[in-house]
Amino acid sequence: MPLIQAITKNLSIAIPAAMVLGLVYGLVLPAAWLKTLIIPLTFLMVYPMMVGLKLSQLREGGNARVQLLAQGVNFGIIPFVAFGLGLVFFPDRPFAAVGLLLAGLLPTSGMTISWTGMAGGNLPAAIKMTVLGLILGSLLTPFYLEALAGAEIPVDLASVFGQILLIVALPLLAGQLTRAWLIRRHGVQGFQKDQAPKFPPFSTLGVLGIAFVAIALQARVLASEPAMILWFILPLLALYAVNYALAVGLGRALLPRGDAIALTYGTVMRNLSIALALAMNLFGPEGAEAALLIALAYVVQVQSAAWSVRLADRAFGPKS
Repeated sequence: MPLIQAITKNLSIAIPAAMVLGLVYGLVLPAAWLKTLIIPLTFLMVYPMMVGLKLSQLREGGNARVQLLAQGVNFGIIPFVAFGLGLVFFPDRPFAAVGLLLAGLLPTSGMTISWTGMAGGNLPAAIKMTVLGLILGSLLTPFYLEALAGAEIPVDLASVFGQILLIVALPLLAGQLTRAWLIRRHGVQGFQKDQAPKFPPFSTLGVLGIAFVAIALQARVLASEPAMILWFILPLLALYAVNYALAVGLGRALLPRGDAIALTYGTVMRNLSIALALAMNLFGPEGAEAALLIALAYVVQVQSAAWSVRLADRAFGPKS
């Protein structure tokens, strides 16, 4: 467990390491069989996040302005920025463009709450934002995919909803049942203090496993096109730069400091775990290119968040 926790705290190193191992494996050994690991790794990646999700947060009032702003940015602006960047950078690589779109479609994750807390933001607002983002993202993603990507890649709405049920709804149900059982057994305080922290590190193992598989499946393509990595990172840097600039600008202009920080991490931190799972499960082997781009997004997201926390006082002013 200490090893897994150490890996979780160093994702910016662990994910590239998993990708390098996947590249070596895919060049040296047969990788096709790794596709059988995608579903179990997906569950390992998503289920632990769902145990800590507090759905009752939706019933609590307050934070209306920051919630509306966050979801407006998440579903009214960022998906179209990601779509536009995909058209510019990947006119002939539709699956890479879909990977960028998926990264821009699915907002909020446990990182939203963690980074908001580290930067001294409004945690209750961030928790509610995370729950809303998960639900709205699950409902809207099939329609966005069909409308924005359907011209290049056939998108079967029924299949997308089926994958959402498998990747989001089933782990959510299992996670909430686990949460209820643990609270009954250990009490709310015991759950929050002793049980809940045990789950997120296992999600990290799923992320690393999926990143390994995604790269292993694309290893020979990457070996023949090494510049692909740089070309994939450039639109990701642009997407995150636009997202930070928009969130910080709106937060400074319209919200108090704590809410502005929650808005920033509630829009910039994308739910890359679910995006990665969808890419690998919806599109089969061809989806490996989309998965590669999303795996690289982890590196950009974690590094940018670490830097932004250090700059929080400069961006939003010191704590009062």
